[in-house]
Amino acid sequence: MTDLEFMNLAESLLQAIEANCDRINETTDADIDNQRVGGMLTLGFPNRSQIVVSQQKPLHEIWLAAQAGGFHYRWVDGLWQDTKGQGEFFAILSRSASAQAGCELQFHA
Repeated sequence: MTDLEFMNLAESLLQAIEANCDRINETTDADIDNQRVGGMLTLGFPNRSQIVVSQQKPLHEIWLAAQAGGFHYRWVDGLWQDTKGQGEFFAILSRSASAQAGCELQFHA
C-alpha cells in the first residue's frame, strides 16, 4: 500500500467515525463530543473518559486507545483488522464506546 492509499483509507475511516458520532448524538442520549486535530480524533464521553483514534502513517496503521486498552489496525481484505487478531475496527470501537458511554452504541463503516 502506498502512503497516499493509506491516507485516503484512514481519512475515510475518521470521517465515518465523525458521521457515526453525529448520528448517535441525534438519535440517543449518549452525548459524544468528538474533536479532530489532523490525523487524530478524540471521542469524549459525559463521564470524562475518552477514546482516541489516530493515524500512524509510517506504519500504515490506525491506533485506537480506550479504557479497554490499545489496539493497532491494518487494512486487510477491505477491513481495518487488529494486528493481534482482536477483530475488526468498528466492532471494537462499538464495544469500547458502549462500555464507556454506559449504553449500547453501534459504529459502522
